Amino acid sequence: MIKRKPTSPGEILYEEFLLPLGITQKELATHIGCDYKVINRLINEKTRITPDMALKLAFSFETTPDFWLNAQIAIDLWNSSKKHYKTSSLIRKHRRRNKFTVN
Repeated sequence: MIKRKPTSPGEILYEEFLLPLGITQKELATHIGCDYKVINRLINEKTRITPDMALKLAFSFETTPDFWLNAQIAIDLWNSSKKHYKTSSLIRKHRRRNKFTVN
């Protein structure tokens, strides 16, 4: 189980790319052909990275789409693990039940 929240793709985008390169959210939005609000929502974790956006960011910043999608998956899994999923292991339950059966 992950203890610490993974870094969001929006935070990565802002801290590792936009700030160091001196690129504004508006400039990025214009470059990739989307509304400024899309970039802003991404940075503020109000929206998710889509495969289409992952491709646009990968081409723009010379990364891979997998880089962006893996960051999104890490956040999604962390968020889901915090919500619920208290399900026990079906395999362990099945093995215990069958341990005492005679073939």
